[in-house]
Amino acid sequence: MKITKSQNGNNLTVALEGRLDTNTAPELESVLKNSLDGITELTIDMAALDYLSSAGLRILLGAQKTMNKQGSMKVANVNDTIMEIFEVTGFADILTVV
Repeated sequence: MKITKSQNGNNLTVALEGRLDTNTAPELESVLKNSLDGITELTIDMAALDYLSSAGLRILLGAQKTMNKQGSMKVANVNDTIMEIFEVTGFADILTVV
């Protein structure tokens, strides 16, 4: 998985490319853990994300909990397959999908 970060003031966008699964989730967790200090708006861009596993959902939930305390988080450019995962798991009700 490729992770690309871009920051503009207190806004951080993290673009994901490839597969967010058991093998790659720790990398995203580390990037988020080290990047969220002082961030008030987090955007996870999934335009190039092909696959999302339960390990990836856990990382997204953790990021959402962190951002609930310090600002807001949105998930952008979600494809139909991943949106279906969000709907089936109830994440569509937890996350702000734009």
